[in-house]
Amino acid sequence: MISLTSPVKTRAHGWPAGAKLAGLCAATVMLFMLQNPIAQTAVLAGVTGLYALPGRLFLITGLRHLRMLVPFIAVIAVWHLWSGAVAQGATIILRMLSAVALANLVTMTTRLTDMMAVVRSLAKPLTRLGLRGDVLELAIAMVIRLTPVLAHKGNLLAQSWSARSPRRAGWRIILPFTIIALDDADHVAEALRARGGFDALKES
Repeated sequence: MISLTSPVKTRAHGWPAGAKLAGLCAATVMLFMLQNPIAQTAVLAGVTGLYALPGRLFLITGLRHLRMLVPFIAVIAVWHLWSGAVAQGATIILRMLSAVALANLVTMTTRLTDMMAVVRSLAKPLTRLGLRGDVLELAIAMVIRLTPVLAHKGNLLAQSWSARSPRRAGWRIILPFTIIALDDADHVAEALRARGGFDALKES
């Protein structure tokens, strides 16, 4: 899930978060059962149609967040072209696009607090095994919140490279991007410690 709740209201905003997450799981399993690129293309077209239903702004916003998949698509495409497994590569790319788009669609139409409520209810039985539900909730919320932030910083990094060099950035920005991600993680950890850590969050 790579975006936050969309300000464009849709009917799906009122659907239960648990039902949407369960539907996402079922749809993802179905995607892995389809091995035909034609079938995967049809699914992706259907997902694109779901994005288009709420209007042009919702469609553009949702598709914009999928740009972070471009490097992965490029690597998969080059590898499968080199190995001669074009149909398999196309199936993998289409499946990845559909799965991430569906997950993004759920996130765009579901409040973070509602999703955390679902996680909390699912994690209750695991507390008997020593798992702290509040830690799991926070970890998932941080992943959802920080992924688009990191994607934006990665895009800015690629733009900075393009402004200084005629060559494609490619693998050359992996190291600086990793340093940026680690630096952000360090700042988040310091912020948590400054607020008393997970125990303070639990009390609040």
